[in-house]
Amino acid sequence: MRFYFIVTLFLGTLLFTADLSAQNRGKDNNSDELLKVKPKLVVGIVVDQMRYDYLTRFYDHFGKDGFKRLVEEGFNCKNNHFNYAPTSTGPGHTSVYTGATPSVHGIIGNNWYDKELDSDVYCASDDSYSSVGTTSNAGQMSPHRMTVTTITDELRLNNQMRGKTISIALKDRGAVLPGGHTANAAYWFHGANEGKWITSSYYMEQLPKWVVDFNSSGKAQSYKKAWNTIKDIKDYNESGTDNNTYEGLFEGETSPTFPHSTTALLNKTENFDIIKSTPFGNSLTTDFVIEALQQEDLGKDEITDFLAVSFSSTDYVGHMYGVNSKEVQDTYIRLDEDLARLFKALDKNVGEGEYTLFLTADHGAIEVPSYLKDKKIPAGYIDNAANSKRLSGFLKYTYGTEDILKNYSNYQLFLDHEIIKNLDLNLVDVQTEIAQEFLGYDAIDRVYTANQMWNNQYTSGIPYILQNGFNQKRSGDILVVLKPGFISYSKTGSTHGSPQIYDTHTPLLFYGMGIKPGSTVNRTEIPDIAPTIAVLLGISFPSGANGTPITVVLE
Repeated sequence: MRFYFIVTLFLGTLLFTADLSAQNRGKDNNSDELLKVKPKLVVGIVVDQMRYDYLTRFYDHFGKDGFKRLVEEGFNCKNNHFNYAPTSTGPGHTSVYTGATPSVHGIIGNNWYDKELDSDVYCASDDSYSSVGTTSNAGQMSPHRMTVTTITDELRLNNQMRGKTISIALKDRGAVLPGGHTANAAYWFHGANEGKWITSSYYMEQLPKWVVDFNSSGKAQSYKKAWNTIKDIKDYNESGTDNNTYEGLFEGETSPTFPHSTTALLNKTENFDIIKSTPFGNSLTTDFVIEALQQEDLGKDEITDFLAVSFSSTDYVGHMYGVNSKEVQDTYIRLDEDLARLFKALDKNVGEGEYTLFLTADHGAIEVPSYLKDKKIPAGYIDNAANSKRLSGFLKYTYGTEDILKNYSNYQLFLDHEIIKNLDLNLVDVQTEIAQEFLGYDAIDRVYTANQMWNNQYTSGIPYILQNGFNQKRSGDILVVLKPGFISYSKTGSTHGSPQIYDTHTPLLFYGMGIKPGSTVNRTEIPDIAPTIAVLLGISFPSGANGTPITVVLE
């Protein structure tokens, strides 16, 4: 009996071990399968100046194959925010693709005062390279001011540079920065009197034949036409009146009303930049993106490629007409149709279910303050001249010279540290004294010093957002925040750049292979995008990434 018990126990142990081993092998196989399930193409879409509420306000006007396809079949992060300031195009695109904030990646604005060079610099400019596709200097660009890698870089590194990265935007910075340091190509639109897609010698010595052919095709000229609403304007109930004082004018117009059909719009050979300020700039971008998809054979093999796209016309239209305009509404309805065209091309050329896509924005925008004021909402415009005059008097009276202030850019004051040292003053004391003085000025809500950014760890609110935008080597000595609803801008059109919620709340949609349909109202942040894509692809995070993967998005 004892022998029978021992044999039975031994056999049972063997069977349990074999079953457990089989289960583990099954798990390993499943893990292996997960690692093998990679999209043939990742598509990143940034819509310039898209507030989250554009998605909901205009939803009933969208077709089923554009934004609605992403919302209803993909994953919608409804509470997505930029977690830094300034909220502008250069930092926005960089943060999306690096998974980092300006405090890490170094792109602290579109333009900023460079303390080492003692001059203003542009985020993508690089005169060590030459233009390709134009004789102008519009192609002298590179990503050299971005100090970390992008998700596009990490994908190329992971596949030993065998995959392709192509980045496209009307704006140079909207193409250069997402493409990272290793892009095969970045293309942007040079308007002026040329109307061509161009690039930089950073990427290549001459344009591919397909780009030359596209530039010669007359596509750009075809969009030099009158702009009228795509639907009956009477149905545009989600926006304000067409004729009002809150909107800008094209040259030659006497009122900001449809149809827009100025001489500059209709001229087929001059002033191609005007296309950018119409929804036709997004249509032209879509045409070029689809051509790139086909000609570059993106997503045609098992090595994952990356297509980075930025739709810039939404920003130009928003700046000119404002958040509440019928022009903005028409632009998004037309963009929805362009997205549907792009998705159809992806289905055809890559295969439905064979690609992964995300869509977000580089920043939001404020309602036109003059409109808000008329609706009895606190808002207005900063009087920069009066503030500058008052500050100049304070500096002369307190320190004997106004030269102590070296520059003012991106709502930051840069002090001359050498003069402060020569005057035998304490830098921290000077920062604090000027900050306290500035706090009492017109339209100023709050002020922080570099010393505060250095010596505190903020975890929420405005100071948290400012600190994420504060780069120790590049940012200024005093950081200024305007009151909510106040801007430094013209009395017409909308702008952005602040840490306020209307500038930080943007859409974030995921769709395609590896994405679980659904939605969340939990907070997500822009630097979370790149780590999420990295986890899906099974590759390294970008080198400066401080975001967190959004796990509920992934299958």
